[in-house]
Amino acid sequence: MSVFKATPTLETLNAMFGNTMVAHLGIELTNMGEDFIEARMPVDPRTHQPLGLLHGGASVALAETLGSIAATCCINPAVQYCVGLEINANHIKSVRNGFVTGVAKPVHIGKRTQVWEIRIVNDTQDLVCISRITLAVLDKR
Repeated sequence: MSVFKATPTLETLNAMFGNTMVAHLGIELTNMGEDFIEARMPVDPRTHQPLGLLHGGASVALAETLGSIAATCCINPAVQYCVGLEINANHIKSVRNGFVTGVAKPVHIGKRTQVWEIRIVNDTQDLVCISRITLAVLDKR
């Protein structure tokens, strides 16, 4: 059984990214299953730090994007919305080029909070970053 209340198409979700940091970084949602959402991001000058490595902040942006979209798919967006409370990340391995892929899976989906774990890997499936985001579920007024 799916953890998601809403399962918009990847095309619909990707279309929301126009004129945002997500679009600027080249993040693209690539897959969605019953309990996960996946996206990839290029490792190129847009996402590099000065030494030519993937910027840790870009990894965190990918993680927060995945966690926020996943959380939003678990609520009724007509009456609620999700905002980040806390995010952390451990950067395990450097990447210079190619793509990184992140997969978000739920740790806790509650009425007022959600916690998602995001694992980011490189093109050879080596763990690059592991992140956890906590989101508040708020009622619209």
